[in-house]
Amino acid sequence: MTFHEEDLDEAEATHYRSLTAVDADGDERAVEAALRPRTLDEVVGQVRVRDQLGLVLEAARRRGRAPDHVLLSGPPGLGKTTLAMIIASEMGVPLRLTSGPAITHAGDLAAILSGMNEGDVLFVDEIHRMSRPAEEMLYMAMEDFRVDVVIGKGPGATAIPLEIPPFTLVGATTRAGLLPGPLRDRFGFTAHLEFYEAHELDLIIKRSARLLGVHAVPEGTAEIASRSRGTPRIANRLLRRVRDFAQVRADGVVTLPVARDALDLYEVDQLGLDRLDRAVLDALCRRFGGGPVGVSTLAVAVGEERETVEEVAEPFLVRNGFLARTPRGRIATPAAWEHLGLTPPPALTLPETDPPLFED
Repeated sequence: MTFHEEDLDEAEATHYRSLTAVDADGDERAVEAALRPRTLDEVVGQVRVRDQLGLVLEAARRRGRAPDHVLLSGPPGLGKTTLAMIIASEMGVPLRLTSGPAITHAGDLAAILSGMNEGDVLFVDEIHRMSRPAEEMLYMAMEDFRVDVVIGKGPGATAIPLEIPPFTLVGATTRAGLLPGPLRDRFGFTAHLEFYEAHELDLIIKRSARLLGVHAVPEGTAEIASRSRGTPRIANRLLRRVRDFAQVRADGVVTLPVARDALDLYEVDQLGLDRLDRAVLDALCRRFGGGPVGVSTLAVAVGEERETVEEVAEPFLVRNGFLARTPRGRIATPAAWEHLGLTPPPALTLPETDPPLFED
């Protein structure tokens, strides 16, 4: 795929010029934000969620009212924040962003809500990490569009009701199971984002390449997509690293050999496993004979925190069938041994179910 600015439509050309205006030392988060889709029509994948959300927004527009509150759940990097921005853009209203950990007191939430205008969209990332007092205040705000602000302390304290214009709350969470039932039930629309297929990631990478001005051939973008772990955020990050490699060590074109060499340099293998993933599997197979081994022991063996192994490496390894969770600890599957080029022990068997964990 050869890139020329005239190949872009007017909107994409404006978008491209805004990207290229960022100097080499600019904040990469700004570049990543600029690559986000701006409308539902630009969203690749997530067809079911996109269609359902489109109906919710169109119905709200026809009624002339704010859409129902929306809960978006799913692993990191799949587009929850992007969808929140699209909701505000489609409704033509401002978006206010905050996060659950930032709202430590009910007063923090009251200050945010008191500044809302009618129809505004409030996006709360990691909403499951809100403090309990703020969470309880949010119940009334979502349902009755008012909050009670307590003035004073002790017997002389007075609750003053504060009316809030109708607004739309968009909550995002990577751990929907930690949301209390009363909060979850107050969302009018809930959606779970799934991992992307390789061909969907390929389309995302090609669009990002056009906007970044990267010369890429289909084989090169397909190779990046196949190693992106089903996650657009990772796909865009790998594209930028391959772009750097192509500019410094090649002729600037992302071909299949260039993509392979670049991803090998950054220790991303053919299946998308990175250094940490392989370190976990290597320790599990070579040091502990395939397990079972407790996750804390496994984390010490690879020199990482337990939370890092559990939340970063383990979900991808379990999803791809390299690791199994048992009551006694983690076990490497035959696929893990094969991926490392090792022969699994003859007595290796896996549990038929995934019961609750009781290891350290």
